[in-house]
Amino acid sequence: MSFGNLGFMEILLILVVVLLLFGARRLPEIGASFGKSIKEFKRGLSDANNSIKEEYRGSLPNQPAETIRQEEEARPEPKRLIS
Repeated sequence: MSFGNLGFMEILLILVVVLLLFGARRLPEIGASFGKSIKEFKRGLSDANNSIKEEYRGSLPNQPAETIRQEEEARPEPKRLIS
């Protein structure tokens, strides 16, 4: 298990320092709030993406739905940073 240039010992040291700073009781709360913030961030990105798509569709001249669908399928999907 390696995150970038961090090895197992570095990650273990970081976890021990976090445990000492926040304590065992606060770690689940911190993890839950971190998970909620990531979920809200993903939702915000999705909402922004949907609103951009709607504006793009609204700015196009009246085209058949199949033409718009073919244009969207031709674009490659962006790489995901967080899965």
